[in-house]
Amino acid sequence: MRRDIFQAIADPTRRAIIALIAVQAMTPNAIAEHFDTTRQAISKHLKVLTECELVKQEHQGREIYYQLEIDKMKEIDKWLEQFRKIWESRFQQLDQLLSIIKKGK
Repeated sequence: MRRDIFQAIADPTRRAIIALIAVQAMTPNAIAEHFDTTRQAISKHLKVLTECELVKQEHQGREIYYQLEIDKMKEIDKWLEQFRKIWESRFQQLDQLLSIIKKGK
């Protein structure tokens, strides 16, 4: 089952896992050490992230390492870009208004 990317990042634990593995690939046990939760709970989060294709597994011997899929993160960034443009435009308008108010004093 393929899940929606935004379903994956809606959970704060999954966002924290993404931040961890953005730096380096990690095993589930190494990831679990950073959380006050069970290894099984981390595995469930990793399953959701994998189904959303935000992380991928890489087998190294007997270990499985999880690493971030940068291209999928770019999809999130692309979606957010439309809002970034709106926010920047509004901030520019606010800056202009504040400049006018300051000149009026």
